[in-house]
Amino acid sequence: MSIQLNKYIASSGFCSRREADKLIDQGRVTVNGIIADKTTQVEGKFTVCVDDEPIYQSQKMVYIAFNKPVGITCTTDLKDKTNIISFINHDKRIFPIGRLDKDSQGLILLTNDGDIVNTVLRAENNHEKEYLVQVHKPLEKDFAQKMRMPMKIDGIMTKPCKVKVLGKQKFSIILTQGLNRQIRKMSRTLGYKVLFLQRTRIMHIALGDLKLGRYRNLTPMEIQKLKG
Repeated sequence: MSIQLNKYIASSGFCSRREADKLIDQGRVTVNGIIADKTTQVEGKFTVCVDDEPIYQSQKMVYIAFNKPVGITCTTDLKDKTNIISFINHDKRIFPIGRLDKDSQGLILLTNDGDIVNTVLRAENNHEKEYLVQVHKPLEKDFAQKMRMPMKIDGIMTKPCKVKVLGKQKFSIILTQGLNRQIRKMSRTLGYKVLFLQRTRIMHIALGDLKLGRYRNLTPMEIQKLKG
């Protein structure tokens, strides 16, 4: 039985399907020694290589929750000295699901299951992500109301979100979008500079008391719910 090439690469744990498509477009993937395209189908005895490196189907899937410190970059590019992969130094080849900007800390999920990435990140699924934020000055009385409402950043309208004031300069926010540096840009639009930003939850998975710079394996129940 044959499967689509990008699915094969993703299920090997090499990268997500989206990244696999990029590698295929760049001509870096061969099947049985021939440069492949997105229509290529793969069967069990075929030899698939990325940059002449053979890849194989993973036998054990890994799903971890990591409390990312500030200064670590959510990239698999090992040339970047701050890359998340070298910092964690896991014995399996893993990659982050989504991103958390370098200036922020908190929860990020990593896996070698390329098939699950699109499920988690697909915008129409409206998966919640929760953050704790501190800004540079006291919040005005109508801050939460304004922050909840859609606003335009980088030419895109944000979705309504949930905001709760926790202190003079602190609030929590729950997003169902993943725009680049969204909370910082939303705060800036209202005249606030973010001093501290921590992601505390992704969907049903909470950061809890996981120490900064450490990771844990997801529980079987967490994995089951993650897969939907």
